[in-house]
Amino acid sequence: MFQQLGLVGCGLMGGSFALALKRAGLVGRVVGFSPSAATRERALSMGVVDAVVSSVAEAAQGSDVVLVAVPVAATESTLAALAGALSPTTLVMDVGSTKCDVVAAAQRALGAYLASFVPAHPIAGKEVAGVEHADAALYAGCQVILTPSASTAATPLAQADAVWRALGGRVRHMSASAHDAAFAAVSHLPHLLAFAMMNGISGQTHSSELLSLAGPGFRDFTRIAASDPAVWRDVFLANRDEVLAQIGHFSASLAALEQAVAQADASGIQSLITQASTARKAWHLGADADH
Repeated sequence: MFQQLGLVGCGLMGGSFALALKRAGLVGRVVGFSPSAATRERALSMGVVDAVVSSVAEAAQGSDVVLVAVPVAATESTLAALAGALSPTTLVMDVGSTKCDVVAAAQRALGAYLASFVPAHPIAGKEVAGVEHADAALYAGCQVILTPSASTAATPLAQADAVWRALGGRVRHMSASAHDAAFAAVSHLPHLLAFAMMNGISGQTHSSELLSLAGPGFRDFTRIAASDPAVWRDVFLANRDEVLAQIGHFSASLAALEQAVAQADASGIQSLITQASTARKAWHLGADADH
């Protein structure tokens, strides 16, 4: 499908995309850039990329597809650096977890190349970062949300849809604002709660003893608290209004349980637990669900 992928950001997400394209036979050559020379060399030695370059612009030169896999706060500067080196027919995508800020950044940075930019969010990942964790199967079976703007042209959108489907993704199209509102609820808030839970326990005097007693339920609930701090700092700031709205919903729900416990209201506690249990049992991780 593509002669050359220009990979900007040779970490988990970008590296996995490159490996997946290679495994599927969809790219002839991968050229990679990362701000870290050590990361570039590691990606090269692992076979994630076939060549490394020393600038964002060089990654775009000769590439018919460019993937921007950088923290969302770096999106605008990265796209601005790409703009002068892009071909009019180059497909450009990102993999950011927020989309309104990414679309706005593209509108400011890409100029005439905005029509070729397709914002994407593959709902996949690991709680560990780095190219050493890149996995060609990372995107198989996952949802991929595309949030084209009014400026996105039909051809690059069709290309983006096709390539993610070819990698095994289940592609959905939605607006950037709908995306950010939804993922504040089902992704951003859960991460924030996991971070808060770990901080709440680790800040106690006997935290080591407490953690030594934790079992599988605690492990599963807090797994995502090990996620990349810089990535999630940027996500919370980029989607601040929607995250705050979801914190409000959660706080109200927590307050209801707190009040029922404080009043020793057995029926109230059971009713609230039943409500949650019923909703969880009715939800199935399926074709329209998150990973």
